[in-house]
Amino acid sequence: MINEHKIPFSKMHGAGNDFIIINQTDHEYALSAKDIRKLSDRNFGIGFDQLLIIEKPENQTAEFKYRIFNADGAEVSQCGNGARCFFHFIKLKKLSKNDNIIVETSSGLIQLSYKDNGLVAVDMGKPIFQESKIPFIPNKKNENIIQSNNFKYNFSPISMGNPHAVIKLDTLLNDDLENIGLLLQESPMFPESVNVNFLQVLDSHNIALKVYERGSGMTLACGSGACASAVIAIKNKWAEAPVAISMDGGMLKINIKPNGNVELLGPAELVFDGEIALDTLMSHG
Repeated sequence: MINEHKIPFSKMHGAGNDFIIINQTDHEYALSAKDIRKLSDRNFGIGFDQLLIIEKPENQTAEFKYRIFNADGAEVSQCGNGARCFFHFIKLKKLSKNDNIIVETSSGLIQLSYKDNGLVAVDMGKPIFQESKIPFIPNKKNENIIQSNNFKYNFSPISMGNPHAVIKLDTLLNDDLENIGLLLQESPMFPESVNVNFLQVLDSHNIALKVYERGSGMTLACGSGACASAVIAIKNKWAEAPVAISMDGGMLKINIKPNGNVELLGPAELVFDGEIALDTLMSHG
């Protein structure tokens, strides 16, 4: 725990997937996993799905580096909705004059920009199917199946810089989604856990989606999950690009660029700016 009197932050959301952003380019706050868990608590802290931290880049190609921490305090590699909020924060706070920004993440470089009608575009790179890089370890039967309450569900493993399992359902009105998500996250098939995506194909260009995220549970939106689900839907010819992804928090759009990279488009909004006295917060439990 730190003894800093106050830490400035911004609360933002992308299609209901909410974040706080802390700028560490000039000051290192060294938040612990315990600090992050307390801050993420929606009753006793600020409340958020992920914490985004801005740092100076190590890669000379990038303008900024950003790190992502789930509500449970664990650091992860990729977050599409967070990337859009990150870019919107950079522009709102006038930290860069560039219209296209290259950002360093632990899973590589991503490119961010504004598109028409104020949407933020994120070049998420190419999807990863190589099992060792997801990472994914098939079971002995080599079947991508998870069983819950006597039902078997087929899933497709994929990475968009973080691991995903995509499950196609006839309806998302299924009381078993959280249990399926938990079973997959605890499965030895996914040694780094996994984000579990439940998709329903509405038509060739529209998909409904719910995501059970590792470290956060069921969220209103997940950008990398939308990308992973769109890629699997297109690969299996359930849908065609561009794909509109309808989530509880709003709509996201996925394009496949000519070079094969996945482009995520969606909104990013500032909710409020604030300051947190972390030492006071931590002293209350």
